[in-house]
Amino acid sequence: MKKILFIFGTRPEGIKLAPLINKFNEQQEFKTFVCITSQHQGLLQQVLNFFKIDVHFDLNVMTHNQSLNYVTSKIVAELENIFAQIEPNLTFVQGDTTSCFAGALSSFYSKVPVAHIEAGLRTHDKLFPFPEEVNRILTDHIADYHFAPTEKAVNNLKSENIDPNKIFMVGNTGIDAQKYVLEKIRENEKEYLSFFNKIDFSKKIILVTCHRRENFGTPLKNIFDALIEISTQFEDIEIIYPVHPNPNVVSLAFSALKSSRIHLFDPLDYPTLMFALKKSYLILTDSGGIQEEAPSLGKPVLIMRDKTERPECIELGIAKLVGTNTKTIVQSIAELLSDKQKYSNMARVAFPFGEGNASEKIVQIIKDLHF
Repeated sequence: MKKILFIFGTRPEGIKLAPLINKFNEQQEFKTFVCITSQHQGLLQQVLNFFKIDVHFDLNVMTHNQSLNYVTSKIVAELENIFAQIEPNLTFVQGDTTSCFAGALSSFYSKVPVAHIEAGLRTHDKLFPFPEEVNRILTDHIADYHFAPTEKAVNNLKSENIDPNKIFMVGNTGIDAQKYVLEKIRENEKEYLSFFNKIDFSKKIILVTCHRRENFGTPLKNIFDALIEISTQFEDIEIIYPVHPNPNVVSLAFSALKSSRIHLFDPLDYPTLMFALKKSYLILTDSGGIQEEAPSLGKPVLIMRDKTERPECIELGIAKLVGTNTKTIVQSIAELLSDKQKYSNMARVAFPFGEGNASEKIVQIIKDLHF
């Protein structure tokens, strides 16, 4: 029986690895082990509970205002004993987080092959996003198997001289997770409507997610100024903003966003967030996962960044980069709220990141590899 170790620490990683872990658990020839690093303790636990994922090791590295140096060194040091204890045949890491890179590095030090989920994403600017761009580049050059979501990601890997025989285009496992959660939401719609009892869903709902490190400070203030201005200009909207727990975001959000049309929430669990996404008219975000999830529901996405590692949506015309300039954000939102043609051009259902069967493909590839 082959032993597979999954290493992750944040909610997005958990969401994207959960369907793959459960798919491997269905296979008799594999024994799975789950190690969490717990940068997002409460948020990650919600995901684990929802997908019924058992955890075998918890590094519990989170401390107040932890630095990247601390997190990286702590994870690598703690993982040494885990690799020695279980002697896995393969390690899975996901995405571009510090836990992803540190997990891959520690696996390499233990001479265990690494499989990278969501390989090949690039902005081609090592400082944007920081530190994620460098994390994923380093992880890809450590990894032995690369599971890329799109043709663009495949080409990025090939351009860096990564062996084409070790690259597999499978789609994104996040769409697998979304497909599953949307089925659960349909079964419990009344429960979610009750949770959002202060939201008038007959109005146009704008869902906001905003937490990236490079937007801290002035860019975040600009974004919040734009939300206030939009809430003043338009009466037929409601803004839902789940506020990320990072102190750099929380304090400014609750002091700056005072409007009857802006509803601030503690971080939403995954199914509740997907319900809000499903009910939304448009999305305003600086995150990566939402860029992948919104297209399958036909929701236009305004990306509050200057660059994205997911250009597929931009090229399809269903997402737009708006940066963090207040005037640009306001103008872009106003256009979609006022111009039905522009809105309909962007509000198209698309599946640039796969149709929800990436996990199944990955399991079959691993079976066929006979590693």
